[in-house]
Amino acid sequence: MDKKAFYKLTYGLFLLTAREGEKDNGCIINTAIQVANDPARISIAVLKGNHTHDMVLRTGSFTVSSISTAADFALFQRFGMQSGRDTDKFAGFEAVERFSNGLYYLTKGANMVMSAKVVDSMDLGSHTLFVAEVTDAKILSEDPSCTYAYYQSDIKPQKKEEKKKGWVCTVCGYVYEGDPLPEDFICPWCKHGAEDFVRQQ
Repeated sequence: MDKKAFYKLTYGLFLLTAREGEKDNGCIINTAIQVANDPARISIAVLKGNHTHDMVLRTGSFTVSSISTAADFALFQRFGMQSGRDTDKFAGFEAVERFSNGLYYLTKGANMVMSAKVVDSMDLGSHTLFVAEVTDAKILSEDPSCTYAYYQSDIKPQKKEEKKKGWVCTVCGYVYEGDPLPEDFICPWCKHGAEDFVRQQ
């Protein structure tokens, strides 16, 4: 067990994977914490009604990986926005391997993986808190962990803002959307007149 893997639990987003029968599944969670050192134990909080949650509840084992900044949007689309009840979430991902406990994990887009066996659980209303003993852990890369803020700014596709059509003030940037621009128009922001406006294409 690589103890350095526990440092990756400090913060970030995590990929939880489970298997029941022949079915593999996974989802993204944002809570994974080391709660004991000897034996090494972690806790995870998983939303109820999630198919992966139900598999962990029934089988008592899971794999959790720390998502890295090298992850691409496809990982979040598949594991964070798509149900696994009728789809194979791992289909199409090339960097998929089975860990020592027989569960899938991604070797690309993650910097750490660990397997765990549930020793206790607690109902938290909308979530279940699972406490589990870590049976194996290893570092996959030195890439930093992906936070929610990093996902929002660097991974999630940004919406292109449509330029407003009309007249723009060359002094302060205020946009007048009417057409034509009245000759006696005064900018409400900087109080300059119509002569300081140009048509925006």
